[in-house]
Amino acid sequence: MSENKRPNLTTSAGAPVPSNQDSLTAGERGPLLMQDYQLIEKLAHQNRERIPERTVHAKGWGAHGTLKITGDISRYTKAKALQPGAETPMLARFSTVAGELGAADAERDVRGFALKFYTEDGNWDLVGNNTPVFFVRDPYKFADFIHTQKRHPKTNMRSPTAMWDFWSLSPESLHQVTILMSDRGLPVSPMHMNGYGSHTYSMWNDQGERFWVKFHFKTEQGHKHYTNAEAEQVVGKTRESYQEALYNAIEGGTYPRWKMQIQVMPEMDAETCPFNPFDLTKVWPHGDYPPIDVGYFELNRMPENYFAEIENAAFSPSNIVPGISWSPDKMLQARIFSYADAHRHRLGTHYEQIPVNRPHCPMHHYHKDGEMNVYGGIATGNPNAYYEPNSFNGPVEVPAAQEPPLRIDGNANRYDHRTGHDDYSQVRVLFEKVLEPDEKERLFSNIAGTWADVPEFICERQLGEFKKVHPDYEAGVRKAWEKVKAEGGYQPNAQPVDENTPPVAAE
Repeated sequence: MSENKRPNLTTSAGAPVPSNQDSLTAGERGPLLMQDYQLIEKLAHQNRERIPERTVHAKGWGAHGTLKITGDISRYTKAKALQPGAETPMLARFSTVAGELGAADAERDVRGFALKFYTEDGNWDLVGNNTPVFFVRDPYKFADFIHTQKRHPKTNMRSPTAMWDFWSLSPESLHQVTILMSDRGLPVSPMHMNGYGSHTYSMWNDQGERFWVKFHFKTEQGHKHYTNAEAEQVVGKTRESYQEALYNAIEGGTYPRWKMQIQVMPEMDAETCPFNPFDLTKVWPHGDYPPIDVGYFELNRMPENYFAEIENAAFSPSNIVPGISWSPDKMLQARIFSYADAHRHRLGTHYEQIPVNRPHCPMHHYHKDGEMNVYGGIATGNPNAYYEPNSFNGPVEVPAAQEPPLRIDGNANRYDHRTGHDDYSQVRVLFEKVLEPDEKERLFSNIAGTWADVPEFICERQLGEFKKVHPDYEAGVRKAWEKVKAEGGYQPNAQPVDENTPPVAAE
């Protein structure tokens, strides 16, 4: 320790640094010396301070908290973290989908809603959104959809033409598009929006019975949303409005809460359900499957270091615990692989050794060597036990953790995900019975406002899809679009379109 009792500045290897002001040179005006390893270390670390940002959900905000179970759903699940009275430490990360790391927070977009629960049986991750549905139901279309949300390869600008071209050719997107363009597409902060597991998951109990479930997290702060005009004012003042709101609330002692609920479907109901209960573009009617109160989670601690605890946080649907499992949802099945794989690319092979991702329970496995293996042989507890089976008291399997058989039948085939699906009825219910007249007017203007440079044939194709939902939906958007035209805000040639390619009709 130095004389003024402040800690000594050292290199990353622990050696004291004599000067952090001046580099070593050959004479006052001479060149630098290669032996100035403190300078080289400083520059080399700076060059490596950034890691690849997430391809989607790059811009995010997060905090630590606790999940508390106040209800009793033990008949549905043996998961210890969901038993009456259980309290589990957790991490939450909220995010936008399309924007890059430096994008503004208050933009119209779907919000990610990712939760990591540090249970005594390992980490349970629930990686959802602030909407109960999504744009596509088949993972083959996920990469294509995300391409439309990112920058045009030639202009390097966001392309409304690409978005509406894809949506107008993908009727299954109508449900999510309607929610996105409604008031709920622009929450004022992370605290003023719901969260959903979105996918259908499953639970299983001590008797080996399986139930299909939907997870809901209802904000206790109330719903608050910006209009487009209000959001423009906010972004003009700050691009960090969500981070500011979350940080200031928790640091000020105002801890946000979300009520946790589940919808439960008996396993055999899936075979007689009038719609596919594993379709990510569908919701389960609350009248048929009423939400059950489970408990709540509260966020009460901000990270000490944003990069270490939020940027390095890795959430994946592959992380489940006994009593909770997956379903035949195709999108979920694909995410089980793709999320963990993205983390291995972005953070390293052993990304779950990063402290924020490490389970709070003992962890024993046979993964070996590779990038980010920073804890060495402690994963098995014995340096001789680096394979399985072994005679050196290495970790062994736990048969009691085996979930009941998943009922699956049918032939391996590529099933047309657009044939035989009703992509309009649930959107019609949302439009007719949920949206108030003033909300509908904002929905119409929000959609038309994004059509300023979208080719007319794409707009007309999308209007045809709205009409299949409800004639008033099509008429309202058309009226708002005509207003955009009358005010001179329609320039359909602003984005490059190959005029030699004939328009494609919606399927």
